[in-house]
Amino acid sequence: MHEQDIAIVKALVPIAWADDDFASAEKEMLDALLEAYQATELEKKNVHDFAATKKTLEDIELQDLSAEDRRVLLQHAVLLTFCDGAQSAGELALLKQLADKLRIPTAEAQATMDAAAERAKKLLHLL
Repeated sequence: MHEQDIAIVKALVPIAWADDDFASAEKEMLDALLEAYQATELEKKNVHDFAATKKTLEDIELQDLSAEDRRVLLQHAVLLTFCDGAQSAGELALLKQLADKLRIPTAEAQATMDAAAERAKKLLHLL
């Protein structure tokens, strides 16, 4: 697994913890991403260990993420907020904070989040 892929998955952990509950659906999505990125067992363990305690946006290591990786992260984060079937106002606010932290321009971030939310709504039956 590439370092930037691990950084993307680890950066999703604060989003999963947004409501103070790292729910099973969120864990399943992170595990699916680890599988998609072909993580080794050690890499999976490291991500699981990292996710075992609550993380915040401050725990995201920006230097590990290219401009493209940051946009992928934002798209994945939007999908993650729909894991329980709906995106809460608190999750939406956190996504906006994430976009700011990732230094994605406001208009681009909003367009990215809107497009990802539309995709998530169409795929809710799979999440």
